[in-house]
Amino acid sequence: MSQRMVERIVNRLLSEQDLRVRFALDRIETLADLSFRGFELTPDEFDVFVRTDARVWFWDSEAAMERLH
Repeated sequence: MSQRMVERIVNRLLSEQDLRVRFALDRIETLADLSFRGFELTPDEFDVFVRTDARVWFWDSEAAMERLH
């Protein structure tokens, strides 16, 4: 799929607390629901999201900046 679709999902995960929690608890179901709502991913993109450490989506901006320094 397009980089734009991946960006949309990333933005939603970073900005929507409820979605982050759902994703942390059941990544496959959450991604399937997003796909049903029109957020289509290639199998490889789907796999990358499933394999991503869920803690990444819960970093606040201060913690993220500390990790960059």
